[in-house]
Amino acid sequence: MASWHSDIEMEETGCGGRAGVGRRGNTAGAAGGGAKGCIRVRHYTGTSYRDSGEIKFCISEYKNDAFQMMLLMKSNQMLTDVKLEVGREIFHGHKIVLAAASPYFKAMFTGGLRESEKNTVRLQGVCPTVLSHLLCFMYTGEIVINEMLVCQLLPAATMFQMNHVIDACCTFLEQQLEAGNTIGIASFAQQHGCMDLYRKANTFIEQHFSEASVSMEEEFLQLSSCQLLNLIQRDELNVPDEKDVYNAVLKWVIHDEDSRQPKMEHIVQAVRCQYLSPKFLEQQMKNCKLLKKAPACREYLAKIFRDLTLHKPPMQKERTPNAPCVIYLVGGYSNRQSLDTLECYDVEEHQWTQLSRLPVARSGLGAAYFRGIFYAVGGRNILPNGNYHDSNWVDSFNPLTNTWRQRARMNFPRNRLGVAVLDGQLYAVGGANGTTCHNTVEKYEPDDDQWTLVHHMSYARMGVGVAVVNRLMYSVGGYNGEQRLNSVECYHPENNQWTLVSPIRIPRSGAGVCSLGNSIYVIGGYDGQHQLCSVEKYDTETDTWTSVAPIKTPRSAMTVSVWDGKIFVMGKFK
Repeated sequence: MASWHSDIEMEETGCGGRAGVGRRGNTAGAAGGGAKGCIRVRHYTGTSYRDSGEIKFCISEYKNDAFQMMLLMKSNQMLTDVKLEVGREIFHGHKIVLAAASPYFKAMFTGGLRESEKNTVRLQGVCPTVLSHLLCFMYTGEIVINEMLVCQLLPAATMFQMNHVIDACCTFLEQQLEAGNTIGIASFAQQHGCMDLYRKANTFIEQHFSEASVSMEEEFLQLSSCQLLNLIQRDELNVPDEKDVYNAVLKWVIHDEDSRQPKMEHIVQAVRCQYLSPKFLEQQMKNCKLLKKAPACREYLAKIFRDLTLHKPPMQKERTPNAPCVIYLVGGYSNRQSLDTLECYDVEEHQWTQLSRLPVARSGLGAAYFRGIFYAVGGRNILPNGNYHDSNWVDSFNPLTNTWRQRARMNFPRNRLGVAVLDGQLYAVGGANGTTCHNTVEKYEPDDDQWTLVHHMSYARMGVGVAVVNRLMYSVGGYNGEQRLNSVECYHPENNQWTLVSPIRIPRSGAGVCSLGNSIYVIGGYDGQHQLCSVEKYDTETDTWTSVAPIKTPRSAMTVSVWDGKIFVMGKFK
């Protein structure tokens, strides 16, 4: 029985009479002439009240008890009015229960079909085991799903239009998503109209495509050419390097080379080859056996190679991965000492999160994120007693494990250097060691864990800003030990040379420098007397500088980052 309790209070009104007394849970009318009384019932559990004084009781156990009794009657073939014949097996049931649980059976038994008059109905397209599970659900609201059953259960639930079972199957499959089955689950969900599961499976594919995950699995190799094209054309594909997509395509072709090699040119054109490095393309055209058998494909890559080496703007847009965007902020200077903090800012959630601390505290360091790894380069370790040490240290941070790893050290200690990524390599530009300002530049190859010097700049630059546009690297402003600079140099990786381009209007060091589209923005900085709020924009195609809207607060020694067409400016020297 339902549990409930009441407090009963009798209240007398009027005079010369006596009020009737009711028992717990009952009401009593007035007795005696001219007298009236009432009983107030306070706080019932599981009841509702009406102005008329009626009380509605809701017995939650009733539905469960009733269905248990119906299940018992079904098991003992009591009052059953239909037999479901599947193969050689017979299942007894009640039409009213089946019709209530399934629009398919409701239409069969109430829609004037001939089955409505029959006591035995033969079913097609479902196996006895699956029907047994579905009938159990109809009478209990419970169903057990496993990997072996779900592939037959979902199609049967779809046929019988049992939405609750469909939702349960989709939830089960969503919890099973992993690199080795997500392509199959996406296809399975699409076949049966489970679009929410289909979207979630595709999101998983997009987020875990990289070479060590989805694209390494057997399911990927079994894709048709149309399915492969649909996948690699997606803007949302989350890959640290476009060569992961290119290598996955080659692997797919090799899996069935005879039939797939003729389709190779069309598929390679769906790869965003303009974001591959010329060095990688050159190696492919020289060494790849598949390309030697596909001259048209090789010629296409040769054209891409020429466009890249001529520094033409890419015609294809960059991918916009279906993954959270975060901005990392590492190190810095506060309270007369260097910091070892690492924070990340979730751009969409507007939230900062503390991450694993930098192994060695430092300020004036450079940083870059590429191939899924965040790099902290150089800087100065300032101790509370005022002592300091300029470093050539390089540390990398893996966001997946929240851990730091020490990398090969630079050839020179560099404080307040510029850092940029060009052709999948990390460049360290200028900076200073103590009072000596550098004009030297070196690059880091992550595959070899090695730094090598490249050609030096025309001017020594500490507090220099660096940006890359169309595979050209620009170093902007800085301090040479005597004065702030307005000169700007451009590095050509093909001939390993720096050339001077148009200077900025206001000499400055410690400016925030970034690229957006084909333009470079130089934000704030220090002119030797004041921190600046002015901003200049450089058009790389016309070699001209223009002033744009200033920032609200004068800043120098800050950091800048670009996301979704917006420039974020963080921190400053004070």
